[in-house]
Amino acid sequence: MGSPEILVDGVRLAVAREGRGQTVVCLHAIGHGGRDFEAFASALKGRFDVIRVDWPDQGRSGPDTKAPTPARYAELLAGVLAQLRVERPIVIGNSIGGATAILYASEHPVRALVLCDAGGLFEITPAVRRICRFFVRFFDAGARRAWWYKTAFAAYYRIVLPSPAAGAQRKRIVRAAFEIAPLLRDAWSGFGAPDADIRHIARELEAPIWCAWAKSDRVIPLRYALPAIGELRHARVTRFKGGHSAFLERPKQFAREFLKFAQSIDTAVR
Repeated sequence: MGSPEILVDGVRLAVAREGRGQTVVCLHAIGHGGRDFEAFASALKGRFDVIRVDWPDQGRSGPDTKAPTPARYAELLAGVLAQLRVERPIVIGNSIGGATAILYASEHPVRALVLCDAGGLFEITPAVRRICRFFVRFFDAGARRAWWYKTAFAAYYRIVLPSPAAGAQRKRIVRAAFEIAPLLRDAWSGFGAPDADIRHIARELEAPIWCAWAKSDRVIPLRYALPAIGELRHARVTRFKGGHSAFLERPKQFAREFLKFAQSIDTAVR
């Protein structure tokens, strides 16, 4: 219980923890923060031990000297969970958090994965690299504090998180537009790299996987990831209204479906 700060490889990471029961670890998208999962944690804390991690330079966490990549975040996550003595959690990952969850699960036992608009599940084609280069230039303008950037960033986030339930978090993210721009630039520079494609790693996972995707996602459209999802050994897909984060944009519906998924895991174990 509480919100400790945990030091891993020189990085001060903020961790919120509440509830009791099976542990659920929540990993947010780049530039967001563990607050994305507040409504989810509140709905589930009576049944689950919910842990929300703030990635470096996001939320209440300190800076990191290494690039923001899924591999780096998986390394930090392993350190956090080792210090908390967490074993075989259910891991929920959104966007870069989803790719992180896949990498973590490839090295550590997990009870199940919930992939929400996850990265890493599509081929890095020339078109994908062009999109990534565009966003690198866009966020670099923010890092240089271009006069037009905050207005453009606000318009972009109305696409990323269009649902009213995400309004408060969207406003917090937009308020930090200039501060998080260097982080977003650095993350997107890695999203187009060859090693961003981790489909081969995901295919080897044995844990049950629930892919909970937002229907209107323009950052990681489901159609890009569906071929890879079809090759996963134990995966199912649910579509939600929203832009990029169903648990934030449709919290009640997501919580209901999560409970069904968790119950199905228990039934399978029996």
